[in-house]
Amino acid sequence: MLRYDYRCADCGERFELSVPSMSSPTPHCPSCDADALVKLVTAVRIGGAATSGPSRSLMPRSWEATRGGDKDVVRGWRDAAVRRERLEERHPELAPDRRPVLAHEGQFADKPLRAGDPWPSATPSGETA
Repeated sequence: MLRYDYRCADCGERFELSVPSMSSPTPHCPSCDADALVKLVTAVRIGGAATSGPSRSLMPRSWEATRGGDKDVVRGWRDAAVRRERLEERHPELAPDRRPVLAHEGQFADKPLRAGDPWPSATPSGETA
């Protein structure tokens, strides 16, 4: 059943009615029994807000973070990880950079060098590498 907002062209009454399908004939006005109804554009009401769930960086990385391996905690985090992975498969822009880090110290402290990145041609002091 679909619900639509209608306005009667004859008496001006506004009301909401359920119809079996989009192709169903236009119902009659419940006030004046006229068949001159106008289907109104209505706002969509969303009950909740969408969430992408916790990012990989927020997921537990230690035994203590899972409350000593509590089955319910581990199951909850695993389910969250699976949902996140499916979301990242559908929307790759949400996925973090998973390429391995090759260098992260010295000149790469601010921006680690990852696999596939071009090797910088000069060091910060101006010397060639």
